[in-house]
Amino acid sequence: QVQLVESGGGLVQPGGSLRLSCAASTSVSSISLMGWYRQAPGKQRDLVAGMSSGGSTNYADSVKGRFTISRDNAKNTVYLQMNSLKPEDTAVYSCFAIYRGRKYWGQGTQVTVSS
Repeated sequence: QVQLVESGGGLVQPGGSLRLSCAASTSVSSISLMGWYRQAPGKQRDLVAGMSSGGSTNYADSVKGRFTISRDNAKNTVYLQMNSLKPEDTAVYSCFAIYRGRKYWGQGTQVTVSS
């Protein structure tokens, strides 16, 4: 089993930056796929970014060039650096991990982009 603890959400002005963290209870290098989804009010949950155990990354088209997913194996933590934030990025961001065929979720963290 994997526990995921997120941090780093908050309120930011348009054009600003935030960094989300997701700390895992097991080695992140052993997790098949790890990343972030987001869900805005009244909308479906969408994949934002993912990173495989081999280090391959993928991003939603809407965040390419603005968001970067990275990993610190020593800290068992995955990060989502979010730059040039827009009001439409406002959502609850949830970390996920696929480990030994099961999907695990963090508790979610609110990101609000507003002036």
